[in-house]
Amino acid sequence: MTETAQRSLAIIVHSGDVERVHYALALASAAAAVNIPATLFFTMGGIKALLADKPDGTPGWHALASGESGQSPAAREKMLKERGAATFAELLSACRELGVVFMVCEMGLRAAGIASSELRRDIEIAEGGIVTLLRRAEDGELIFV
Repeated sequence: MTETAQRSLAIIVHSGDVERVHYALALASAAAAVNIPATLFFTMGGIKALLADKPDGTPGWHALASGESGQSPAAREKMLKERGAATFAELLSACRELGVVFMVCEMGLRAAGIASSELRRDIEIAEGGIVTLLRRAEDGELIFV
């Protein structure tokens, strides 16, 4: 990477663990806040973070697995809010507002048995593959979560 090239950050969100996905959102929003272009590439279990809300209003991302703390996504969200830490919902919104690029892996969708119609509609989500991601991250950092 040359000194004049703009650095970027691409985060592969492979894990379906709510704590790991939460941290990926924190990384992406922080990068975007300091003008580092960020891309979140969701695949495999991580795709559940982008599921649309259920008809009863339950956030789709509640389908994510409990993390190391053993807390369900709903319990973790409540705890974060009580402690004044950025919640999953707040970080997701911040990423959207700060211009983070959301991508979902085409192969990952097929492997997970999730149709693109099951994904959120309030966030622009580009479908793409690994080659597309690597081209986006060509002069930047690539992190696997």
